[in-house]
Amino acid sequence: MSYADTLFIHMCKDILENGTSTEGEKVRPHWEDGTPAYTIKKFGVVNRYDLSKEFPALTLRKTYIKSAIDELLWIWQKKSNNVSDLKSHIWDSWADETGSIGKAYGYQLGVKHKYKEGMMDQVDRVIYDLKNNPYSRRIMTNIYTFSDLHEMNLYPCAYSMTFNVTKDKESDKLVLNGILNQRSQDILAANNWNVVQYSVLLHMLAQVCDMKVGEFVHVIADAHIYDRHIPIIKELIQRPTYEAPKFSMNPEVKDFYQFCLDDFIIEDYQAGEQVKNIPIAI
Repeated sequence: MSYADTLFIHMCKDILENGTSTEGEKVRPHWEDGTPAYTIKKFGVVNRYDLSKEFPALTLRKTYIKSAIDELLWIWQKKSNNVSDLKSHIWDSWADETGSIGKAYGYQLGVKHKYKEGMMDQVDRVIYDLKNNPYSRRIMTNIYTFSDLHEMNLYPCAYSMTFNVTKDKESDKLVLNGILNQRSQDILAANNWNVVQYSVLLHMLAQVCDMKVGEFVHVIADAHIYDRHIPIIKELIQRPTYEAPKFSMNPEVKDFYQFCLDDFIIEDYQAGEQVKNIPIAI
């Protein structure tokens, strides 16, 4: 069994058994038919994944890892806010007639800021510090920019990454760890998608900064299961599980901006049947 499966099953059971229902309350999300989208929620869920041991992809059902990586590259590498630069259509509901999602996600990572070392955007600053000041406690990104919220078609859900470097006691090699802060998460539709994405991000940054990959910590302020997802979740967590897939990257890539989808290799990924036509609250 993949550790990601074990953690996911425990988290879903905890939300269903001990969570708070928002039914009957004033909620913003709604279904396409206009019905309010209520949830069962847990506050402050914290999940830890040791990326040095296995790649945290669910096997209860298949996560489309390459599509998740494509979205990650769209945000972190292309720093784009236009869906025309994205292969999937997951952002189409939030795009305007030009394909823009406003000043959200990739846009924020591409904004340059003034540092004493010069003008850099947040991604370049992270890479600079990991290479030059690896023990800094200030290596982080934040895309929840209050002055731009009114120009975002969707407020960022996964809004902050904090990077922290430790040392491997056996080899003295530097180890890259990271914390993803997420204000809200649709557990069925997005949980493993985000876990896979930011695990890949840590692998990418570790490789280009000559480090080993360590722990990924996922902090979710509002971890919720939508009312129409409850029967799907109950069926999903009863399924058989398999071993985690093997993940690797092209070792020749040493520049963060040179990674392409073909550089990511997923092998021996055995997983249950995909859950199709998941209703998405908007």
